[in-house]
Amino acid sequence: MILFRIGKTKYAKDLSGDGAKLYGGRWNHEGIPCIYTAATRSLSLLEYTVHVSLDTAPPDLSFSSFEVPSDSIKKIKIDEMPANWKEWPHPKQTRDFGTSLLVGKKYLILKIPSAIIPDEFNYIINTTHARMNEVKIIEVRPFIFDTRLVE
Repeated sequence: MILFRIGKTKYAKDLSGDGAKLYGGRWNHEGIPCIYTAATRSLSLLEYTVHVSLDTAPPDLSFSSFEVPSDSIKKIKIDEMPANWKEWPHPKQTRDFGTSLLVGKKYLILKIPSAIIPDEFNYIINTTHARMNEVKIIEVRPFIFDTRLVE
């Protein structure tokens, strides 16, 4: 299976999950490494765009394509998630929920509905999982951010 992430080019080949570890996210607390990806480049860009402005959008972005084992994905259904999972800023309950799945190291990848488009999916890669060596970056492609997206 192929998954996508957009981010600063200097981190395009990074498999550590340190960005999420430093700052946390909707599904992880600070201190918990993971990689946020999406099923498509367009969803990846949309998820990225909701977190930037014209002042903060970096000029040096790239899409990374990840090849991951398809037999290692835990699908999370909406009725399993905290009731406030779509709220902004990210509620503690979603961070608690995701963190509990990541630290258990039972799952390499969590398939979770997008808070923007719940019928589409984000995939969170658990960088501390024993099968992380099966996750490969197969392509890095430069991307020029179209500022019309955040005007």
